[in-house]
Amino acid sequence: MEKNTQVRPWYKEFWPWFLISLLAASVMFSLTFLFFSIRYYDGSIAEDYYKDGLAINSQLAKQKHAQSLGLQASLLADPQTGDIVIDLAGERRPDQLVLDLIFPTDDDRDQTLVLEHVREGRYITSIDAPLRYRWYLHLQPETGNDSEWRLTGEATFPTSDTISLTPGI
Repeated sequence: MEKNTQVRPWYKEFWPWFLISLLAASVMFSLTFLFFSIRYYDGSIAEDYYKDGLAINSQLAKQKHAQSLGLQASLLADPQTGDIVIDLAGERRPDQLVLDLIFPTDDDRDQTLVLEHVREGRYITSIDAPLRYRWYLHLQPETGNDSEWRLTGEATFPTSDTISLTPGI
């Protein structure tokens, strides 16, 4: 009593296609994540992180020196015109200041601005596009003997409030 059963071809069965779809999905997700990890590399870790770690003492010394000089600054950014105005209070008033705008997660968005001294501690510059989101701010003189101090701050743009830059100690 043999039973005559017909065996269906494999491609008409459910389970081979289910297993193939799992493998195909994992390969597709892997390639997608690989693409995004290469395309949108955030660069949040510096290649010379060891040197940056050693330089922290010099940065702290700059901030301590700014505190001993009694330096403080207030920053006002106009979102319509793109003007950035800094009023510097303290003993030192160099001809130019450098403002580093550091974006927390994407170093491609970092900007360095040079501000010109206009009068009595007021410095002005302008930017092309209005600032948005959160930024870390570092203010220091461009060149000369005053390059040993630095003021720091943090701001979320756009804002009409005055942002305070302090020695940060």
